This record gives sequence, structure tokens and C-alpha cells, in this order.
Amino acid sequence: MKKQILLSLLLALVGVLAYGQERPAWQSVELTNAATGETFTLGGFEGQTVFVEPMATWCSNCQTQLGNVDAAMAQAGENAVFVALSVEGDLADEALAEYAERNGFDMIFAVTPTELLQGLVDEFGRGITSPPSTPHFLIRGDGSTTGLTTGRKSTEAVLELIAAAQAE
Repeated sequence: MKKQILLSLLLALVGVLAYGQERPAWQSVELTNAATGETFTLGGFEGQTVFVEPMATWCSNCQTQLGNVDAAMAQAGENAVFVALSVEGDLADEALAEYAERNGFDMIFAVTPTELLQGLVDEFGRGITSPPSTPHFLIRGDGSTTGLTTGRKSTEAVLELIAAAQAE
């Protein structure tokens, strides 16, 4: 527990020193890549744009949207990271990894811990917890975020959102 607290404080300090601003606490919540078991934070991709797609494995809208996002990932280059966050609190990492593999998705998949989900609700509102509305947002390289957007987006529209976030 002490190591986790120290790691969170260190990540927050790095964010402040690197960008002159404090990142929201939810960007320091530790996540586990369901496919690899490696840990990461949404704020740990300094200098890169992070496209975040809250989702659920039972959601057909999510599956369609994730296909578009995965196609955008193949075209976006190294300055963008794509993360699918399952809002299914009781889903095992293994089940999420199997879902991603079965559908051929290559982005990072992680189960959203309660602490992160509450931080996202505080930041973006309850719409973030409604997978069928296909919510998504971006974290810019400096840690600032775009607003929450809903609705399925084409691959081209996802790429346009990334380009706009990188230009700001």
C-alpha cells in the first residue's frame, strides 16, 4: 500500500514538473493491461494523446465503435495511445483480454477500478458510465482533457478528434 501511495505521489510530481500543472487524481489510478498484465496510468503517457473509450463487453454499439477506433489506431502513429476501459466492475482481466482477442482489437484494454470510475464521473458526468451511448474523451499530451463526446464515430472522425486535440 505504501508503495502504491509513493508511486502515485511520484507520478503526480512528475506531471507537475513536466507540464507545470497538476493532473487530475484519476489520471494516476493504476490500471492493468488485461492482455499483458502490465500496469499503467492514463496520465503516464506524457507527450502523447490518449483516446479513451469506456465500454462493456455486452454492448453491441461498443463493439462497432471499438472496430472503428482500432482501425484509427493503425493509422494514428506513435503520438497517440488508445485505451478501452471496461466499466463492468466485476469483469475479470482474463475475460476482457479474451474479448479483445476474439474481436481482433489491438488497443489497450483495462477494467475500470471504482476509484477511477468515480473520478471520471466527477470530471465528465454520469454519461461516462453508459456504454451504449459510446462515450469517449481524449487526454492531451499535457494532461488536459477534451470534453466527453458520445455517439459512434467513423475511423476518419476518430482521427480528426485526435488531430484536433494534438493541435490545441
